[in-house]
Amino acid sequence: MPVRTVAHSARDLIGRNRTVDRVYRTSVGVIGGGTVVLGIVLIPLPGPGALISLGGLALLGTEFDGAKKVSRRANDLARRGASKVSQLRQDRRDARQD
Repeated sequence: MPVRTVAHSARDLIGRNRTVDRVYRTSVGVIGGGTVVLGIVLIPLPGPGALISLGGLALLGTEFDGAKKVSRRANDLARRGASKVSQLRQDRRDARQD
């Protein structure tokens, strides 16, 4: 059975019980929020702080629509930033070869 099908079935089962659903969503919020905060703290240090923050946002986006919107926007900005850096590197290489 595909993993996605199992995950949806498990989430549907959790959603049927209000108490379990509330505990699940709270757990996702605490873990996802903690991951975002950890990533933000790590941004000034060498390492993948920004990626950790994006991962935390993705985790929060699995349960919260607002976080999903922010995650999409942050991922789009990260892609555009990476593309810009790649373009600047290519421009420098081209300038050196001239």
